[in-house]
Amino acid sequence: MEKENQKREAKKKECEKIRYTDEDIASFPFSQKTVVFVLGGPGSGKGTNSAKLVEDFGFVHLSAGDLLRAEQQRPESQYGELIAHYIREGLIVPHEITIGLLRNAMMDHPDCNRFLIDGFPRDMVQAKAFEDMVCKAKQVLFFECPETTMLERLLDRGKTSGRSDDNIESIKKRFRTYINDSKPVIDEYAKDGKVITISCKGTVEEVYKAAHDNVAALLQKLDQQSKPVEKDCSKNNKK
Repeated sequence: MEKENQKREAKKKECEKIRYTDEDIASFPFSQKTVVFVLGGPGSGKGTNSAKLVEDFGFVHLSAGDLLRAEQQRPESQYGELIAHYIREGLIVPHEITIGLLRNAMMDHPDCNRFLIDGFPRDMVQAKAFEDMVCKAKQVLFFECPETTMLERLLDRGKTSGRSDDNIESIKKRFRTYINDSKPVIDEYAKDGKVITISCKGTVEEVYKAAHDNVAALLQKLDQQSKPVEKDCSKNNKK
């Protein structure tokens, strides 16, 4: 067990040092940032609705899946093949890698204070590690969508997305992972009253209105104005 923990710690330190020094990480004010996790099954509309929330409330949208795919394609990445395997098999990428990428992405936006992190955490190990290594999330937006609807959306998206996991076999594996590992995360956060459930059974407009109104209420509860006057947080503004 001790040897396993030492390996895990070494791996974590490797991920921490991608692009930023220990001093950079220690001095970054993560605890002052407003982080909202966006969860739901594959194809539930997390990315689509997150993009609209960025426009209306000035969030930075960080997609765990997009960050992993970008790292996978980075020529000098030491994790490319490993990430490709996990994504193809519908499995959860080791949390040290995912959290390292998310933390770097937050640090790439030093002047921005609101972050929507979609598709993360995918299990309780990731959730607890993020709290330890970065900060606690203020809230979880959960897009509740029937599996049949998600399957239709993913197969349709697969016609043009070019994603290795938008095929029927990978989709089935992703659904199993979601039910076994990710859904319990939502249940756990719900115990603390941190989950806002958005039903995806209505029209696109109705679903987004529910998300918009709930986020507006959250920001009001946190004593924050609807859209802060700051730099364009839709782009990397690292100095």
